[in-house]
Amino acid sequence: MAETPRAWRTVLDALEADLFSGELSPGDRLPGERELATRMGVGRSSVREALRVLEAMGVVRTAVGSGPSSGAMIVAAPAGGLGALLRLQAATQAFAFADIVRTRLVLEGSVVAELARRREADLSQAEDLLAAMGRDGLTREEFLTLDQSFHHALAEASGNAVIATVMAGLRTAIDAYVTAGARTIRDWEPTAARLRDEHAGLLEAIRNHDPDGAARLVTDHISGYYAQMRAAD
Repeated sequence: MAETPRAWRTVLDALEADLFSGELSPGDRLPGERELATRMGVGRSSVREALRVLEAMGVVRTAVGSGPSSGAMIVAAPAGGLGALLRLQAATQAFAFADIVRTRLVLEGSVVAELARRREADLSQAEDLLAAMGRDGLTREEFLTLDQSFHHALAEASGNAVIATVMAGLRTAIDAYVTAGARTIRDWEPTAARLRDEHAGLLEAIRNHDPDGAARLVTDHISGYYAQMRAAD
């Protein structure tokens, strides 16, 4: 199913409306990914991304497997948090791309350095997304959706709900400049391969407990793409 990198917002907006109207409330279970994707006309990856945002905010809890306890369940009302997230997303539309990039450097440099300092960090979600980025036949948009999910997965792995929520709030603005950049880059396949390699190197630095190296790599990764985008414009 072809969709824009922002299709996950369709899911988030619809679930937000149901939460604030009272149609959904704590204790309710959401339909499965396939049903939600079909109902909202988006891909299942967009449903998963929206659920990750809501889980990071403490609104839903997800469980894998089968049976009555599996899937996503509403565990709390948004209490203004989701509205704040959406207001942040709206506000970031007016920010200069350079300011968004600088904010990413501060937040993500801190995230990866913190992960590298831990004895153990759960990188499984980021590793799965990196593997998915290596699949054949991905469009630029599909690759970039996975790319941004990778960065958000690292923020979630930090366990800092504030950072994860701010990263989610910046998602639309990040998508805007990243997607705009991809359209101007002619040699996309080598660029995608380089980005995958940089992601892999970043995970390796975290596993090797190298906070300075991890921070440097994520800085070079984010800055490098932005510089390439500006040079190709």
